[in-house]
Amino acid sequence: MKYKVRHTTTYKYAEPVQLSHHAAHLRPRVVAGQKISEAAVSIRPEPAVLHADGTDYFGNPVTFFTIQNSHSTLVIESSFVVETSDQPPLSRFAVPAWDSVRFDSWQCSNLDGSVMDYVFASPQVPILAEAAEYAAPSFRPGRNLAEAVMELVARIHADFAFDSHATTVGTPLAAVFAERRGVCQDFAHVGIGCLRAMGLAARYVSGYIRTIAPAGKEKMIGTDASHAWLSVYQPGWGWLDVDPTNNMVAGQDHVTVAWGRDYDDVSPVRGVVLGGGEHQVHVAVDVVEIS
Repeated sequence: MKYKVRHTTTYKYAEPVQLSHHAAHLRPRVVAGQKISEAAVSIRPEPAVLHADGTDYFGNPVTFFTIQNSHSTLVIESSFVVETSDQPPLSRFAVPAWDSVRFDSWQCSNLDGSVMDYVFASPQVPILAEAAEYAAPSFRPGRNLAEAVMELVARIHADFAFDSHATTVGTPLAAVFAERRGVCQDFAHVGIGCLRAMGLAARYVSGYIRTIAPAGKEKMIGTDASHAWLSVYQPGWGWLDVDPTNNMVAGQDHVTVAWGRDYDDVSPVRGVVLGGGEHQVHVAVDVVEIS
């Protein structure tokens, strides 16, 4: 599939901002199954300092910028063209039992640091007893890893209700387990928490997903959204991306931007401002299929 993606973030401040420093995870990664072209990030007002080709600890592209003139509005727009393809089918590979690939298994003793980063607790994904308890029915001893993961994904999809008003970006994972409500970010954290509680490496993936308008209706401009899912590590095969919000293996409709331990590592825009007072944020995303 080939898509044109545009992501526009607009900040409106109640009082003028005198100085601001920002980091944006808006340029997509170059990964297997994903070809990027025509990538650009525009910023208004024009930054005094711009480092457009930065990279973070996890290898994600980052745009760093500083605005030194007074402003009441900040607009950040990212656009790019991407060609996507499905992940290789797991049927082509020997899928091990999940408990043979736990991080403390002898078979996983050679895991490098880039994988071990995703095994332990992180700021938004602590290791919770309730996560281990929830995951356990899917992870019976000796069970095929992929089967166990996909059953867990299906259970999260069935047991947790999508509710855009139930959580914020700072809602603790324990509260999401208690309320069983949230959005894609929360469901990714739930899945990651469960997998890490079982001793598996799992990471948070941010990006986009193509949405389709209801039958008979035209798709509205700016109504797509950022999306999040998770990825679990299988030694000898690599990372398997799965989407608990939609109960599926991530495929051609998913566009990867960044990955990290949890949302905190890959938030689309973060920064520090001097002044500004209260502010409002508006985000408009379009993922348009092109020929």
